[in-house]
Amino acid sequence: MADDKPTPPARVPTLTEVVGEAPAVDETRIVNQVLGELQQRIDLMFEYRVRETLAPVLARLSESILREARDELARTLRDVVSRAVSQELSKRRPR
Repeated sequence: MADDKPTPPARVPTLTEVVGEAPAVDETRIVNQVLGELQQRIDLMFEYRVRETLAPVLARLSESILREARDELARTLRDVVSRAVSQELSKRRPR
């Protein structure tokens, strides 16, 4: 009777060779997914922090700009009125 036992392999593969590339592909997919989710959170947090930081600065700047514009407008208005009054007075003076 012939020996019915199968011949053993010349080399036994390791677990990583048996599983193959699947863990690496899953790991890459998971890393990409986590990075995508983190990027969304980072974007939202960054936008919030920028708004939180810039809001008072922009408020101060706009107040300063408005104050300067009001002052310049008042100076211009005083100058225009002064010139108009001078011209009117010069017309009314007897020669």
